[in-house]
Amino acid sequence: MANLKDIRKRIGSVKSTQKITRAMKLVAAARLRKAQQAITELRPYALKTHEVLSSVAARAGESEEVHPLLARRLPKRVLLVVLTSDRGLAGAFNASICKAAHTRWQELEAEGSEVHFAVIGRKGREYFKRREASITRDFTGIFEDLTTENAGEVGRYIVDEYTASGLDACYLVYNEFKSAISQQVVIEPLLPITPLAIPEEQAVDFIYEPSKRALLDRLLPMYVEVEVYRALLESVASEHGARMTAMDSATSNAEDMIDKLTLQYNRARQAAITTELMEIIGGAEALKG
Repeated sequence: MANLKDIRKRIGSVKSTQKITRAMKLVAAARLRKAQQAITELRPYALKTHEVLSSVAARAGESEEVHPLLARRLPKRVLLVVLTSDRGLAGAFNASICKAAHTRWQELEAEGSEVHFAVIGRKGREYFKRREASITRDFTGIFEDLTTENAGEVGRYIVDEYTASGLDACYLVYNEFKSAISQQVVIEPLLPITPLAIPEEQAVDFIYEPSKRALLDRLLPMYVEVEVYRALLESVASEHGARMTAMDSATSNAEDMIDKLTLQYNRARQAAITTELMEIIGGAEALKG
């Protein structure tokens, strides 16, 4: 049985760890509230942007040349944009994203596609570098100051890479925020853009100025940037939710461990006292004899 000093040191160490996990839980909860508010406010805007895009794209005349971001081709070259975090201690948050992206990578290669990666977040970069994946771009510092400008940089890179490098498809891989205790890994097709279906009763055309193609040239890249920004916000909210849950579990586990160590300490202390009493009694009996 461990001596009393060792047990006291372990109890002190676990209590210190518990203070850290409790503080991290509170910080994650505060950040989660801000991230949840941001994604809640952006979702209607992203949906309306898609509706406007669909309204224009669905009315493109058959005689007109299909826009490069709408053209559908056999996916010979595919870009996977993987969103992970820069830090750990968030449960299975990063592992689940990397595993899903790795599985999709294997599926696409089995279908004959050439797969490239654009990675956002240190954890994803480390994961795919170890597996010698073709990483065409590594975005760093995005989550340190997440803004529409940062998201726009990522979105513009995707559009430029898609049009200049002859990509045939692009997917976003991220954790979609459901609740503080629930996140769902999503592999979302980003390019080519698939417009929403327009009901027949709304199938009327408009007058475009300067032209329908000019409007699509502006609207389609903007839609990509909005979708990237939404995915980044979803990932941030999911990360804070996962970290809050993980730290709450760690705090509870620390409490259980402290209880067990305290019980062990009390038993060891009781055994030491009993031993001392027996020695005193034994000594007294020997003196009497």
